[in-house]
Parts: sequence; C-alpha cells; structure tokens
Amino acid sequence: MPDSTSRPPSPHHTPWENGWHPDSTRPPGTRRLWLAGALALTTIVVCVTAIAVTDKHPDDTSRTKRADPTSPDGAGGPGLLSFASPSKKGTPTPDEHAPASATTSGPSASTAASEHSAAPSTKTPAPPKSTSTQGSSTGSSGSSGSSSTARRSVRSVNYPDRYWQVSGDFVKLNPVTSAAARGAATFTLVKGLANSSCYSFTTSAGTYLRHRDFILRAERDDGSPLFKQDATFCPRTSSYSGAVMLESVNYPGRYLRHQNFQLKLDRYQNSAQYRSDSAFRLVGGLD
Repeated sequence: MPDSTSRPPSPHHTPWENGWHPDSTRPPGTRRLWLAGALALTTIVVCVTAIAVTDKHPDDTSRTKRADPTSPDGAGGPGLLSFASPSKKGTPTPDEHAPASATTSGPSASTAASEHSAAPSTKTPAPPKSTSTQGSSTGSSGSSGSSSTARRSVRSVNYPDRYWQVSGDFVKLNPVTSAAARGAATFTLVKGLANSSCYSFTTSAGTYLRHRDFILRAERDDGSPLFKQDATFCPRTSSYSGAVMLESVNYPGRYLRHQNFQLKLDRYQNSAQYRSDSAFRLVGGLD
C-alpha cells in the first residue's frame, strides 16, 4: 500500500476543516503594505494641514492689527512713530501797553549778551536834519542853554507825565513826584563822545548814559573807545512834531525806546507803537 505522506498535497486539497484556504492570487503581505502606505499618507496630510493653519493664524492676526485703528500698534504698524508738532508760541514780554496791541518785544537774552561780542559797526550816522531840532524841543528854558552843553530832561511822547530818570544803575521812564526825582530826571546834554554831531548825556553824579546789553544805564567813563560809542546817540527826525528819535552811533538802525518803562536800545520796527515808544522831547531841566 503506497505511503500517502510521501506525496505533496493536491492544489485543490483543502487543509482546513472550516473550508478557508489561503488566497494564492497575490503575494503574501500586500494588505499590510497598503495599510502602512495609507497611514503614512494620512500622517503627511495631517502635518501639512497643521503647518498651514499655524502659519495663517499669525498672518491674520497681523493684518487685523494693521487694519484696526484701536490696536496698540496703531494703523502705521509697530515700526512707525507719530510725532505731534504743536505750534510753539512764545509768551510776549509784557509791556506797559495793552498786551493785545503790543507788537514789539525786547531782544532775547542771547542777543543782548552778545551785543559787544561782535565788532561794532563803523558806519558814521548822518548828522541831525537841522540844528533847530534841539532848540524846538527844549521848552521854555531852551534859549538859556547852548547846543554844546545844556541842562535837559527827556519826556516821553506817549506818556507825557513820565521822564527819563536814573533809578539805581538803570534809566527808567518814571513820573516826577519829588525834588529828588526831578534831580534824577535832569541831565547835561553835551556833544557826543564818539561823534560831535550827536549827543551824550551826563548826570549830576558825573556818570554818562550808555547802552550795555542793549539796556540804557548810568556808568562812569572808562576812557575806552567802546564806552564813547555806547554813550553817543544821534537825533533823528520823529513822526511826532517837536520830538526826536535817538539812534545808537555804533549800532545804526537801533533806537532808544521804552518798554515796560525801561529804556533800551531796540531795532527799528515799522509800527505806530514803536514810533511812539521811541519818540522823546528834550525839554528844559526839571531841577
């Protein structure tokens, strides 16, 4: 009897009792490869989607901030700064006149401090328009004095009750209310120290009126050429009858005028206020 175990099983032979037999139409392990491939592809898709969503979110946030004017970064983005440029209007120096109508102000501190830092102008001012200017403004006592030396007081045109008056080291525009005030408001008018066609003013104490830092003050002559120029003022025709304007000999174009009742040297300004502030009448001495 032949041995059946020595023969290979028939291809149609069913080795399992339940009737299942291996699928011989595809290679072994193909199902696992498909499952692994599908899983890998799903993983890639999920990662790419997550990256795209993550990149899109900050970009949307940035666009929202730029579009939103209430965002802390503002409409211009975080890299831009906005500078406001308010108009800076300096407070005008108060004058004895109404503040609303005042059109002039004194020279700045830096300008005043540098008055003598530059070489003074050597331009020779024009002589007075006529020699009758002084005689026409000296008042009732004008005929008793000479043109080279005479006792004079200087009265304001727009404040006729006020006169030049030495107050401390400065010259102020004050009312004359006492004998001492009359003495402080009386000067000796002499030929200009730097120009004989112009004027210099001396006080009873032997000092001269001179400008320094563009402020009129009383100081003793130190003999310097600068002092002589600072103490010399040339009369110019005023728009007010019987009055003169006094121009600095070493700063042509600057005239003595009062501001805050302080006598100072100020650049000419084409205004009614300036012309009235710089117009004075030389009258007979009050003492």
